[in-house]
Amino acid sequence: MEDFFLTNKPYLTAIDKASVEAEAPSNIALVKYWGKKPNQIPANPSVSFTLSNAKTRTRIDFEKCKSQPQASFEVYFEGKRNQAFKPKIAQFFERIQKHLPLLSQYHLDIFTENTFPHSSGIASSASGMAALSLCLCDFERRLTQTDPDVEFWKKVSFLARLGSGSACRSLKGPVVLWGANQADDNASDLYGTLPSFPIHQIFQDFQDTILLIDKGEKKVSSSVGHGLMHAHPFANQRFAQAHQHLHQIKEAFSAGNIEDFIRIVESEALSLHAMMMTSEPYFLLMKPETLKVIEKIWLFRAQTNIPVCFTLDAGANVHVLYPNQVAEKVREFIQSSLLMHCENNQFIDDFIGEGAKIIS
Repeated sequence: MEDFFLTNKPYLTAIDKASVEAEAPSNIALVKYWGKKPNQIPANPSVSFTLSNAKTRTRIDFEKCKSQPQASFEVYFEGKRNQAFKPKIAQFFERIQKHLPLLSQYHLDIFTENTFPHSSGIASSASGMAALSLCLCDFERRLTQTDPDVEFWKKVSFLARLGSGSACRSLKGPVVLWGANQADDNASDLYGTLPSFPIHQIFQDFQDTILLIDKGEKKVSSSVGHGLMHAHPFANQRFAQAHQHLHQIKEAFSAGNIEDFIRIVESEALSLHAMMMTSEPYFLLMKPETLKVIEKIWLFRAQTNIPVCFTLDAGANVHVLYPNQVAEKVREFIQSSLLMHCENNQFIDDFIGEGAKIIS
């Protein structure tokens, strides 16, 4: 399985120095991935909206060097050298080196920055690893003198997954599946795929206002949380629920059934955090203000019949999801009733997008 995308094309071009720059958005899972098998294989399938404004921009400066057994690199985050990121990237490079021989032939200076707070529950590892993988694959494409075809994007997603599972969903959009399932035969454990089923027009311009309840770094990382699913007493039931919800959200997407969409998405958000609260050891990432926002969204929806809902990632921040046709009314509600629960009234206005791209 992991022999997929081994490089079998020779490097035809001699390049001593080069720079590649790319950007990749975060994504917000609707059916959540929580728990994984070896080699970054998901324990259950997931589906996500690809975002637009919450993104990572990365540039890699490549310089030819003597052949080496391990990748040589430095990391700069928001203009400053960052040693904290090096172990995770070193592990990533070790995983993908057989897929990218160039890692043993070049020194890499990696410059990266986010448009949103790092490690606060907005999937910064997803956008970061997606942007990094796109830079690497685009440089390899130059060395092999090939075009960025379908297989190219599959490989980018495949490599991104080996850095951070959800990163494989940040390359394309607006809706991406990851994980083999019976709802979509094209879906794969190895990389993200666009759904083969239709997406109703009402879901094609969805908005996502991200309420920054807590911008601080999470007390428990997603990697640790995934690991706690191995011995979780409710793991099998959770995985079965995710498969069931994927079938149901497929029907909602196809039919434009926004009521079912809301029910599934909110159930998934609460199920994710229920797994955290019932693991051993247990932990809690929601904050009191998170719960206040959720209750206000429920009350507003009941009083107005406006189709707005919430979802949560592995953190305290709240993603407020709604179709563009009701954007004005929902944003008025957010301004008047929800921003007071955010840290310094801060939020990110976002919407679903098409995925990652090369900048230069």
